[in-house]
Amino acid sequence: MTPSTTRSGPVGVGIIGAGNISEQYLTTLTRVPDVDVVVIGDLMAERAEEQARKHGVPAWGTADDVLTHDGVEIVVNLTVPAVHAEVSSAIVAAGKHVWSEKPIAVDLASSRALLDQAAAAGLRVGVAPDTALGPGVQTARRAIERGDIGSALSAYTMFQTPGPDAWHPNPEFLFSTGAGPLFDMGPYYFTTLITLFGSVTRVSAVASTGREVRTIRTGPRTGTEFPVEVPTHVAALATFESGAVAQSVFSFDSALVRAGIVEINGTEGALVAPDPNKFTGDVRITRAADDDGTQHWETVEPVGLGEGRGLGVLDMARAIRSGTPHIATGDLGHHVLEVLVAVDRAAATGETQHIESRAGEVRPVPLDRDPFAATL
Repeated sequence: MTPSTTRSGPVGVGIIGAGNISEQYLTTLTRVPDVDVVVIGDLMAERAEEQARKHGVPAWGTADDVLTHDGVEIVVNLTVPAVHAEVSSAIVAAGKHVWSEKPIAVDLASSRALLDQAAAAGLRVGVAPDTALGPGVQTARRAIERGDIGSALSAYTMFQTPGPDAWHPNPEFLFSTGAGPLFDMGPYYFTTLITLFGSVTRVSAVASTGREVRTIRTGPRTGTEFPVEVPTHVAALATFESGAVAQSVFSFDSALVRAGIVEINGTEGALVAPDPNKFTGDVRITRAADDDGTQHWETVEPVGLGEGRGLGVLDMARAIRSGTPHIATGDLGHHVLEVLVAVDRAAATGETQHIESRAGEVRPVPLDRDPFAATL
C-alpha cells in the first residue's frame, strides 16, 4: 500500500445512520484529533441534525449529502444489517473508503462483491467490531502469545440474555435476517476468537426459536408485537487453523443473563478474557487447583489506551495516511461472516460446514498507540 498523497492532516469522516449506535461512535470520533467528523446523514434528516448539533458536527442531511461531501474520505456505515452491503457499495462507488458496522453483509456473495469493488477502486473496507482492538482483548492476546497458559487448546464463550426486546425501543431489526443473537453478537465473540486463535476451518451447530412473536417491552411502542425471523438460540462448535477448538452459545431466550464469557484453556492454565463487547477489562489466569479444590487466580490488568466504538475507524484513518494495513480489514469481516453463515447453515442442515475464506493476518495493536495523540 502507498500513503495517501492527495490529502494530509486529520482524515475527514462522514456517518450514514444516526440511530442508537451512532452515539457511541460520535462520542469517540469527535474526541480523537486524527479524524474530523464533517457530516452526518440519515433517512430521517432531522435525526441526523439532532446528532450533528449534539456533537458539534458542522453538516447534516441525507446519505447523499455524505456521499457527495468533498471533505469526506471515510464513510462510517451505521445502517441496519440488511442494507450494509448496498450502502457500503454506494460509498465505494462515491470514491470513499468504508467502515461498516457488523456484519459486513448478510450474505457471502454481497460481501465478496463489495471487497472486489473496493479493491478495483483502490479503496479500503474496515468492519466492526473494533472492540478486539481495545486493551482488554489485546492484553489477553499478549498473555497467550507469551505462553502464560502454555499452548492454547480450547475456548468456551457464552452470550445469553432475555433478548433486546427488553431494552431496545425498536428491536425488530435484531430479530430479522442478518441479526438474531448469532449475527448480532456472534461477530464480537468470533472476532475475538480469531484474533486469539487465527482463522476458523470448520463449524457444527444446533439452533432453536423460543417464540415466533415477540413484544416490545420498553419505550413509546411498549406492547407492540412483531414476528421473529431467525433462530434465537444457537450453540456452535468451531475448529481453528491452529488446532484449537471452541464451543459458543448465543441466545435471546434466557432469563438467566450470562454474557461476556470468554474462557481459554491451555496446557498449563486457563485464561478468562474480558467481555468481547467491551474495550477493556482485566484478564484473569489460573493454574491447576490445589488438592482441596481451591482455585487460585492472578489478574493481568489491561495495558494500552483506548475505549469506545470508532477505534477501528481511527486505525484505518492513520493507516490511510501512512500507507500501511489497517487491523479490522474487510477480509476479517468477510471471514467472520462466512463463519456466521456456516453456523446458521450447520444448524439448519445438521451437517458440519467447512470454511473456505481466511482472515489473513490480524495485526496486534502496538503497546504505545495513543488514540488521543495528534499524529497526522
